[in-house]
Amino acid sequence: YREPGILSGYRPPRSSACECLLSVFGMNNETLNIWTHLVPAGYFLWLLLARLGGSGLEAGAGPFLAYLGTCALFPALPDVPSWSSELSPGGGIPGEFRGIPGFGADSPAVLPGSALAYSAYVFPLEWVGSTFHDFYVPVAVLNSVLSTGLSCYSRFLEAEQPRLSKAFRTLAFVYPYIFDSIPVFYRLFRSTAGSCSEASLPLHSRHSLCALLTFLTFTSRLPERLAPGSFDFIGHSHQVFHICGILGTLFQLEAVSVDMAERRGRLPLPSSLETFGSLGMGAAASLAILGVCFCSLRPEPPSR
Repeated sequence: YREPGILSGYRPPRSSACECLLSVFGMNNETLNIWTHLVPAGYFLWLLLARLGGSGLEAGAGPFLAYLGTCALFPALPDVPSWSSELSPGGGIPGEFRGIPGFGADSPAVLPGSALAYSAYVFPLEWVGSTFHDFYVPVAVLNSVLSTGLSCYSRFLEAEQPRLSKAFRTLAFVYPYIFDSIPVFYRLFRSTAGSCSEASLPLHSRHSLCALLTFLTFTSRLPERLAPGSFDFIGHSHQVFHICGILGTLFQLEAVSVDMAERRGRLPLPSSLETFGSLGMGAAASLAILGVCFCSLRPEPPSR
């Protein structure tokens, strides 16, 4: 497995599980990728536990807790295939699935957490009760399942049709993000027209900017494309992609928190069953797709 523009720093193929785990603490071209996910995952998990231990069980906090749970989960998911991508035997199996979009807060490729929070706290007040609002979360759940399937399918095309594979992977996290962000984009548009001014809008703007930078770094492969070999360990596009995604999630978390506090009682809140039922259905369907795709892979024949 080789990334364009990354010439060195790859771990030996067919490593043992212990060697893969120890490589997390050594310097290779995956080390910072892993830690830029592990550290934020720990931070979001700490926030979730603090919320649960404090006032997190207050009425109407279910969607926020579900969203915060996905924030804690999504950075950790891509790390498993990252550190185990050279695991023997047939070391290519987990590696073919590294990079499956895990930015659940920006793109519900794993879980529709942001859609749940947006529906409960962020939606424009004039859209509340509309048909779009009624079907917003179900469509977001469907998008999360389709996103996971499209992302997995793209990996089977990588060897023979790399451009189509990259296009599918990009679409897998761009389309769900755009759909989920329609309420935010509408509120930002109203603010530019001078008809709306709220404290959360600057935070939503920063989140949208980080999402744009995430997309640009993922598709452009800069800066290693300009100087192959110069950014093998530090500064390549995958690291920038992680950092922009995490910063965007931090801004999004702050924006949702502000909206939840300022708009309390102004939007109808879903029941716990509706919230965690939607989350559970999205998770179950996505895990089923991942299971089918992994079972469809075949290990490489052992070399003589």
